[in-house]
Order: sequence, then C-alpha cells, then structure tokens
Amino acid sequence: MISRRQVLGYGALSGVGLIAACAAPPDAAQEGLEEGHPGHMKAVPTGNLLSALNHPKFVQPVPNPLDPSFKYTPNPGFDGQGQPYNYRVGVGQFQQNLLGPGFPSTTVWGYGQPGQTPTYPGRTFEVVRGQRTRVNWTNNLPVGPGHVLPVDSTLHWAFGHGPHAGHSLPQDGVPLVTHLHGGHSEAASDGLPDDWFTPNFAMMGPGWTKQTYVYDNDQPAANLWYHDHALGITRLNVYAGLAGLYFIRDGLDTGRPDNPLGLPAFPYEIPLVIQDRFFDINGQLFYPSDFALAMVQPGFAPWPGGPSALPEFFGNFILVNGKTWPFLNVEPRKYRLRLLNGSDSRFYQLRIAGGPPMWVIGNDGGLLPAPVQVSQLTIGPGERYDVVVDFAGFAGQSLNLRNTARAPFPGGVNPEPRTVGQVMQFRVGGTVSRTQDNRLPASLGAAPSLPAPVRTRQLLLLEGTDRYGRIQPLLGEVAGGTYLWDDPTTEKPALNTVETWEIFNATVDAHPMHLHLVNFRIQSRQPYKATVVPKVNGSSIGGRLNNIRLVGGPRPPAAEESGWKDTAVMYPGEVTRVTALFDRPGTYVWHCHILSHEDHEMMRRFEVV
Repeated sequence: MISRRQVLGYGALSGVGLIAACAAPPDAAQEGLEEGHPGHMKAVPTGNLLSALNHPKFVQPVPNPLDPSFKYTPNPGFDGQGQPYNYRVGVGQFQQNLLGPGFPSTTVWGYGQPGQTPTYPGRTFEVVRGQRTRVNWTNNLPVGPGHVLPVDSTLHWAFGHGPHAGHSLPQDGVPLVTHLHGGHSEAASDGLPDDWFTPNFAMMGPGWTKQTYVYDNDQPAANLWYHDHALGITRLNVYAGLAGLYFIRDGLDTGRPDNPLGLPAFPYEIPLVIQDRFFDINGQLFYPSDFALAMVQPGFAPWPGGPSALPEFFGNFILVNGKTWPFLNVEPRKYRLRLLNGSDSRFYQLRIAGGPPMWVIGNDGGLLPAPVQVSQLTIGPGERYDVVVDFAGFAGQSLNLRNTARAPFPGGVNPEPRTVGQVMQFRVGGTVSRTQDNRLPASLGAAPSLPAPVRTRQLLLLEGTDRYGRIQPLLGEVAGGTYLWDDPTTEKPALNTVETWEIFNATVDAHPMHLHLVNFRIQSRQPYKATVVPKVNGSSIGGRLNNIRLVGGPRPPAAEESGWKDTAVMYPGEVTRVTALFDRPGTYVWHCHILSHEDHEMMRRFEVV
C-alpha cells in the first residue's frame, strides 16, 4: 500500500496526473510533479493535455439549475409497453462549451426531453412530496462509434457475462440505466446495475423489467440526484455527462419565497454540482487509459491489449454545473447553496476564503433539526449538503470557494492551490434588490428517529488485487470474507425491520458508502485494530478480520451529519455504525460511491425479504 500511495499521491493528484505528465505541455507537466518522487516520470505518453494551470478562471457565469427554463416540464404519453408516463427523458450525444470563451465545444452526453438538445448536467426535476412521478428513460445514443471514452472490458461489466458476453459496443450500443440517488424507490424502478438497456431497447440486461420508472416521492423535501448506474461503466457514463438534479419539495420546504422557514428561494437558491475532469488540447474529455499506471507501479502487472482500470480518478479541471471554475454574482444577502459532489473519486473540503461561514441546514435526506455553523465542509462523492451563506458585509469583494482536501482522502497529497484547490468565485455586489429576513430559524424540523434495531451486521471494506494484479476494492463480511458482484447475496434484512450495520474500513482510504432505498442515521465512528486475513489474488477468497479490538470510545457524527443520510464517509482504520429501516421488499445494492471502486467490484446486492 505504501507504493500505491507514492505512485498515486505524487503523480495524478496535485495536477495533470502521473499518466499524463510526460504527454502534457511543459507548463502543465509541472502541475503533476513532486520533488523526490521521480518514478512517475516513467509514465507512458497518452496524448497532449490542456493546461489547467494556465486555463482562465472565473470568466464564466455559473448557470442556475433551478432556473425555470432549465427544469423538465411534463410531456405525458405511453411507453412501448403501454404504460403511462408524465415525463419522457432521453440520453443523447451533443456538443457543449465547458471551457469558456475562445475554447472549442466538448463532445458530451446528457439528458433531455424530445425536441430539446440534451444538457450536461441534465435538466432539473422539481416535484412535490406525495405526487408520483413516472419517467420513461430512453437511450438515444448512437449505435455507431461506441463510447466516447475507453471501455475496459476486463472489468465485470454489462457485456462481460451471461447471454451478452462478447458483444461489442460498436455493434450493440452503450448500455445505460438511470438511478435516482437518494430515492425511496421500488426495486423495479431503482436503476440497478443489471437493469441496463441499449439504444431503442435492442438489448436489455438480466435485471431489466420495464421502460418507465415510478417514483413515489414519499419522503421529506431533499436534494436528490439522478445518474447512470450501468454495470462496470458507471464511471465512464457519468464522466461523459450523465448526471442531473432532482428536488422534492413539501409544505415546509416549498422552494418559494413565502416558504414557512424563510429560506432563500430562487434566484437566491442555487445548486452547485462539483466535478473534476481532464481535457485534451482539442477541448475534448480525456480519460487516462492503456496500462500506463501499471508501468510505474511495483508489483502491478499490466495486461496486454487495452485500457486498464484505475484505482481512483482525479482530474485537474474543476467544473461547477458544467463550467470550468465559474463565478457567481451575488448580492450582499443570504443565499441557499445546494452542494453536490458529483466527482468520481475526489473529496472536497470547502471553505470561502476570507468570507462568511456556512450554515448547514440539510444534507442527503433533507433538513437538519437545526442549523449548524461551519467554517469548512467535507463532502465525499455522492454526498449533498444544503447550506446558507450570508454575503452581507462583503459588498464589493470577490471571494473564492477553495478546496483543501487531500487526494486520495484523507492521506494523499494537498491539492495544487492554483488548480484543483479552487472551485469557483463569488462576486458580491453593492445592493440588495429584494428584501430579506436575515434570521435563520433555530429549529428546522424534528430530529430523525428509528425503532430499536433487531439485528447488527459486521461488514467489511478491503482492498486486494484482481487477476491482472490491479488494486481491487471489495465488500464483504468481517467473519465471512469478501465477495464479488455475482457471489450469493449475504445481506437479507427482513421487511419493515431496523438494522445497524457496523462497517469496518480495512483500507488506506476513506470510502463514501451509499445504500440504495434507505435513509440512515450515522450512529458513531470508532477506531479499531485487527488482524487481516489477506485476500487471495484474483479471487474473492479470504479478506476477513480477526482479533478485532476497539480503540477508545465511539464518537458521534459531526453535527452537519446528524440528519438523514444515504451516503456516509467511512474513514480508514475505523468502524462506522449506521442504522436504517428496510421498508420496501426487493433487491437493492450498497456500494462505494467512488465510481472507479463500484465499477471494480466494490458493490454488493442486499435483499429485503
């Protein structure tokens, strides 16, 4: 693991990346170099990259995904199975300017309704609690040239097993399936990894059942998001642009200026989707591939013949709502910022340099019981935070939203402050155009509560290597060992029961673990020591923990984590305890939301029986 940290930490993380370092322009190459670690200079050239260091910053205005023109509108009809829908949304390929004035447009994928050019991020759903939404998801990607990014067919992916084994992308088209992240969805509408389908429903995965998904929206107001979840290529499909926002509103959090809590509403409510990317000198998305990483990592055997999966992915351009390092003109008043980390692997520790604190009023599952003031906010991939920032007193100033999270998190290297250490800029004007209430309510709602759990499970996060010698993160049971995606399901909660999952992280990284279906409460975190039974390379055998010894006492979650969560950061060397009610029958999944990890077997089914 030390050699892995040296390679990842001193190459790909602080700038362009170890794979691209030798291929980038000279100024860009320096972004990825650290003194005393010359080994990564052996990297194989993979094409010329656009310099993040020299790229103009804070020249593009950030779009607001809650702008009425950017929301989906009902377009009812009947799908090919005769079922009604009230939204029809398809995935298409198109050109969009991400890099700013003077730069070419980028080929991306996005979601859109018939007659519309798709967008990246996808347009926004805004729905009302208790009113059912039926979405007919369609795949309108070209069958012709295949994926816009390199597909690694050695991973366990949609066409890698079962009746579709051996099919190629140019022949069959790209498999997709949309997951509503955070949704309390029936299993058939959850967007599970094996429920994929190709353009025109020409081929369907082994779990596919229907064309139109039904979302009951029977949960408190919250900021959910939707994204692709196809087996083995989620990281590529999301990287290409397949993500969008889904807001549930209720009688308390209406999204209107007259909402009972007095929270800022449009245009003072602004979602911010934060992601990282590479671009080549032609302005196109670049994804590191071939086996360059293997060439510089001791004991990491390359396989001949194609792309190779990365342990993690860290780009050197930061995008917010599809724009590189944008700015936002704000008035000297309160704003509500709905933060989403949509990156593959990168964590963010966000603070407004020289500016006001953030008041966290909600997270994944909705509003907190009370506002929590923070000067810095840590957000892992898949997590959302709902914050209020008061720019009063900062009129005329330009304030930068900065990132100080190490990568990999938490033990990697510091971000390059001139590139990935910056996220966006707030430009505070001198006047307020509308009246405001400067007070935040002392109470936002009831504290989450659950009945006593009927069972406690001890589960495991562990790293090993696959049959090609690549690092492979896995899930399993502390006593039973680690498992692969197709191994039998071991977690089978009984319907309408509460369980506590004690998840032991035996890896060197933090993992943002996501459970489908449920919102859970983080109960505690606690350091531990144990003996690891190593995993046998290339299989799922082994990987158990023995002689577990808890160290010190458990500590409660941070105050900003005190509400309902669907994704929780689980730190290395600690056991994280979460409690949830499993109240819908069927098969769902739990997985790491580092997309490069879930695509490489760090994902397991659970079945509510």
